[in-house]
Amino acid sequence: MGLTAEKLREDLDALASREPTLASALVRVGYPDARIREPGFATMLRTIIGQQVSVASAASVWRKLEAELGPDFTPACLLERDFETLRACGLSRQKQGYARSLCELVAAGDLTFGNLPADDEDAIALLTRIKGIGRWSAEIYLLFAEGRPDIWPAGDLAVQEGVKRLLDLEERPGENVTRKLAQPWSPQRGSMAIFTWHFYANPAL
Repeated sequence: MGLTAEKLREDLDALASREPTLASALVRVGYPDARIREPGFATMLRTIIGQQVSVASAASVWRKLEAELGPDFTPACLLERDFETLRACGLSRQKQGYARSLCELVAAGDLTFGNLPADDEDAIALLTRIKGIGRWSAEIYLLFAEGRPDIWPAGDLAVQEGVKRLLDLEERPGENVTRKLAQPWSPQRGSMAIFTWHFYANPAL
């Protein structure tokens, strides 16, 4: 399960007790909503489908896939379809390659979403074996679908911009600096990441 609203509040209150800038920001924008996704193969496939397309386009492709494969389809169902069938569902050649990579790893037993490594870096390394899944996508899965409390997607531009605004920095920090700046927030960096998105998106700022 992902990070619940209660867990977010608990973590952020603990961080705010030693971070005056966070305490001030919480007063200004409030707590973020929970962002929870169902763990498993389907959520990762939806991540692949959603890459570089609008939310509406991704939803359309998913509906077509469900219509073709069934609402509770398995990796094997997708692997049985040919190129033209999946293209008719809206999957480009590249995304078919990514989707098949995911399905093949799961079908072979090399990737079990219900039993990912407990160590975050080991889990990221396993997920990035899927073609088309980089570190950011793996981190987002672990944060929202598994609710891992210390995931920190430092390569995310909105996280970087949120950190810039929160800490009143002159420039948006790059990935390495963003990762270093967050070290004092461990082991609650997951909740902090969700707050930086909330802080960045808040129209009152």
